[in-house]
Amino acid sequence: MAPALGSAAERAAFIRAETEIRAVPHVPEIRLHVAHEAIALWQKTEEELQAMGLPPPFWAFAWAGGQGLARHILDHPAEVAGRRVLDFATGSGLVAIAAAMAGAGPVVAVDIDPFAVVATGLNAAENGVAVEAAQRDVIGLDEGWDVILAGDVCYEQGMAARVLAWLEGLRRRGARVLLGDPGRSYLPKQGLAELASYEVPVVGALEDHAIKRTTVWTLAG
Repeated sequence: MAPALGSAAERAAFIRAETEIRAVPHVPEIRLHVAHEAIALWQKTEEELQAMGLPPPFWAFAWAGGQGLARHILDHPAEVAGRRVLDFATGSGLVAIAAAMAGAGPVVAVDIDPFAVVATGLNAAENGVAVEAAQRDVIGLDEGWDVILAGDVCYEQGMAARVLAWLEGLRRRGARVLLGDPGRSYLPKQGLAELASYEVPVVGALEDHAIKRTTVWTLAG
């Protein structure tokens, strides 16, 4: 079982043992620690993590929304270059790493899952970039970020409502907010402007299709 209550070093050892380093399908410039066997790792960790009140191992997969958002950032580095960036619900750190590679700084990556924080640190090191990874719930906070990035955050109704209300507040004070989403159920139907769309390969065992059409949006009021 995953050392859920262990140290960061124990979590890092677990991540290294249960994953392998692979290029991200839609963002091959970036390499991540990803699950050897998607379903096996999910089942192995989900029960223990849920007992702690933490989410399943989202950090072990390159989800469609994050892949699309990372691709957009690398293709359009002016979105983040020289700007203070927050990657919300970072998971593997994919989007934060893309922002750092595109010249953003500082880049802060937050997640409530301590495994995600450790995975993000390992993945940032693998790609040779600086990312400040922290276990924090920042919903409701404003620490002066210029750009907020959020991939795949509209899959659960309650969370989506809280997150989007917070992001709209940040947009109103002048922050740039970018969302990557593959058509999740609770993506709002208005207040968004489309920036790009991609056909993204994903883990078919965890999604309804092996390819997900993924859109990058900005909050437009």
